[in-house]
Amino acid sequence: MPLSSRTCDRTGEVRAIQLLLVVVGAIVVTAIAHRRGMQPSLVVVVLAAAVSFIPGLPRFELEPELILSVVLPPLLYSAALNFSFPAFTRNLRPILALGVGMVVVSTLVTGAVGWWIVPGLALVPALILGAVVAPPDAVAGLAVGRELGLPKRLMAILTGESLVNDAAALTIFTLTVAAVTGDHTLFENPIVLFVYSAVVGSVIGFVLGLIVHWTRMRVKDSGLETALGLVVPFAAYLLAEEIHASGVLAVVMAGFVLGHKNTEAGFGTRLQAKQVWSTLDVLLEAFVFAYMGLQCRFVFAELHPENWAEFALAALAILLTVLIVRPLWMAVAYGRNWLTRKLRKREPLPWKYFAVISWMGMRGVVTLAAAAGVPESVPERGAIQALAFVVAVGTLLIQGPTLPFLIRKLNITDPAEQAEEEGANRKAREISMNAVKATMIDLYNQPHPGISPEMLEKLKDRYVAAAQARRAMDDDMDSRVRSLRELTVSVRRAMLAAQRRALAKARDDGDLDDETVRRELDRLDYEEAAAFS
Repeated sequence: MPLSSRTCDRTGEVRAIQLLLVVVGAIVVTAIAHRRGMQPSLVVVVLAAAVSFIPGLPRFELEPELILSVVLPPLLYSAALNFSFPAFTRNLRPILALGVGMVVVSTLVTGAVGWWIVPGLALVPALILGAVVAPPDAVAGLAVGRELGLPKRLMAILTGESLVNDAAALTIFTLTVAAVTGDHTLFENPIVLFVYSAVVGSVIGFVLGLIVHWTRMRVKDSGLETALGLVVPFAAYLLAEEIHASGVLAVVMAGFVLGHKNTEAGFGTRLQAKQVWSTLDVLLEAFVFAYMGLQCRFVFAELHPENWAEFALAALAILLTVLIVRPLWMAVAYGRNWLTRKLRKREPLPWKYFAVISWMGMRGVVTLAAAAGVPESVPERGAIQALAFVVAVGTLLIQGPTLPFLIRKLNITDPAEQAEEEGANRKAREISMNAVKATMIDLYNQPHPGISPEMLEKLKDRYVAAAQARRAMDDDMDSRVRSLRELTVSVRRAMLAAQRRALAKARDDGDLDDETVRRELDRLDYEEAAAFS
């Protein structure tokens, strides 16, 4: 084997080992942080940054295209799958104001400050910096919001923003980079380019989603359907990017379509896909924050400023600009909403919502990937990358720990939403029960061979009894009933655990074979999922 081939193979092996160590380390740290009640993203970033300063540690660096095309699509797709498209359209105005308007304003303001304060940074490269740091990464913020029970409308706006802002920022980034390097974009007019990118990307995602759904309905195999779903975000992203459309919006639209059509999939597919995407989310999020921290030493090692104090001052100014622009934008938006509240069909957002949104500005994977993707021909490329890193880590370390405090201090609750949710749950149970009754009537009128009227009556009684028991437990808020329910759940889980231990012992003793034990364990797993999900 030629020496060059052996060297290439060796490099690939080292890269694979590095990747494995990063992923495993990030997962372990995330698990420990969860157990201790800490924010995993913060802990992972800080520890990874500390690790980067170990003497002799080689740099672990991925191509920016790899991050954008491999890491970002599944994260966006998973979020879109679990997001309501009607909720997206109902909140379209604030979502676009944040996902597009806020990104444009942040790019311009940050670019202007960078041009003014960063030594040697011209206007267009400064706008590149502005575009790089413009899009917030909602991963950490949304996790906090879910944990602290933010109202659904607020979560919908924040989730919707996270699905849109990356497309806007990457479009601006493409235009500003082209202006510096002299490359030609598909359309010179930025508005035309953005409209083309958004519309064509969305159409590609929509069509791909329909094709995948059509295929999935004919496969009728949970494993194959889940595998097909895993391919969707990458296919949508690459197809759209190939024709210079928005891969981000293609992924999001495909997720919307398949998420909406998910009710038509089999229960096995839904259960399996939910676990797969949940696992991928944890894996990719842990990796992203670890990767962010591991760049710390190397980003600054490439800098050679004449005056470190001057650079530190510039970095602080850029970070403060990013932190301040969003609250100012939200203050203006709140003032406008207050002045026009009588003209609105829908109740305007409370000021507490604006306060939380204004502080939900942590940066993440897109900022890092875009910074790494700045061409070498761009002047002050090293400074742009270092400043982007400062903003990404700085916003995470400043806003991350203070966001839960802010949410708790504001005590954001929506009693009307809670009552509406309880009513919707009752309505859903009623619709479901009516469907059972209608099916029973059809079976009575057109009995199936082998099913006697007595058997149908028993089935009906079983369904009705189960529905009434569940309704009683859900509606009765008496503490004694809740305690009894918790005790029942605890006892049932203890029984299931005992059953599993007994089966494992029987297998180890040679009384049962592996295949039999696995079948019985599968049955117990489904039983537990049905009882406690």
